[in-house]
Amino acid sequence: MRISNIPIVPASFFGMVLGIAGLGGAWRAAHLAWGLPALVGESLMLAAGLVWLAVTTLYGLKWLVARELALTEAAHPVQCCFIGLAGVATILVAGGVIPYVYGVALALYVVGAAFTAGFAVWRTGGLWMGERDPSHTTPVLYLPTVAGSFVAATVGAALGFPDLGQYVFGAGFFGWLAIESVLLHRLLTAPGMANALRPTLGIQLAPPVVGAVSLIAVAPQAPLLLAHGMIGYGILQAVILLRLLPWILREPLAPSYWAFTFGVTALAAAPIRLLMLGDEGIARTLAPALFVFANVVVLIVAAGTLYRFFAGAGHASAATPASDRARVGPPN
Repeated sequence: MRISNIPIVPASFFGMVLGIAGLGGAWRAAHLAWGLPALVGESLMLAAGLVWLAVTTLYGLKWLVARELALTEAAHPVQCCFIGLAGVATILVAGGVIPYVYGVALALYVVGAAFTAGFAVWRTGGLWMGERDPSHTTPVLYLPTVAGSFVAATVGAALGFPDLGQYVFGAGFFGWLAIESVLLHRLLTAPGMANALRPTLGIQLAPPVVGAVSLIAVAPQAPLLLAHGMIGYGILQAVILLRLLPWILREPLAPSYWAFTFGVTALAAAPIRLLMLGDEGIARTLAPALFVFANVVVLIVAAGTLYRFFAGAGHASAATPASDRARVGPPN
């Protein structure tokens, strides 16, 4: 959508930053573990920063020139959770900047973490009031608290605050377990998701593997049992999603499929980070296979997004993620 000459973007576009930065982090780890070219990871981090700058600017302008649309999105029972990605994306950009300008990275981290925490408390408080339609329960519920906590813990450790990161990791870990039970109950007992919401299932992969990356970052000295278990659970989620792919792909490839990318890049990064800690077990086999898999997935989603954009395949399909077009009923 456009108002005057300004594109009006949904908050879910911040998901592109998570996928690109996640792949950049995996390449940074691969450079340290295997000596792969550092330029690739740094270029991906630069691309993530540029996308973040563009989406942040456009989303900020949305609140100025299309305030009613922004308020409607914020009140929507599904779309609102994507707003939390603005803070998560900012934290990831901070992580990308750390090797270059620590002060800028710290400032971005503080802003991103403050926004993430504030939004998570606001949105979670609203959920605790109840009266929610079960059809509105989708994996986007992970975004405000779980994704934000795990990413804040990981980047906080990289900034030199691993002790703080351990507390933040705990918020994400137990939040994940609680939301997981609610979400699985909905998936197992309620009617199936509408086609347009199915790509959001890609987020289901993220919590265990993003959490594993976070745990390795904040407590590298800890026994590897829990990290191994979280990666294993992530692999299970990935295999289930592959089994469901024909069902999910009834919704044409669109920007909504970036929901898969942050989880799949963390699935690649976690075992590589284990190798860097000296893990000599099955991680040595998993790491290269999952790294290739992550690159393929992100490449396909990015190519599909660019194709839809340049082909102009329908106003809503080309510019609006499927989750934002889903008819999920009135806001609560």
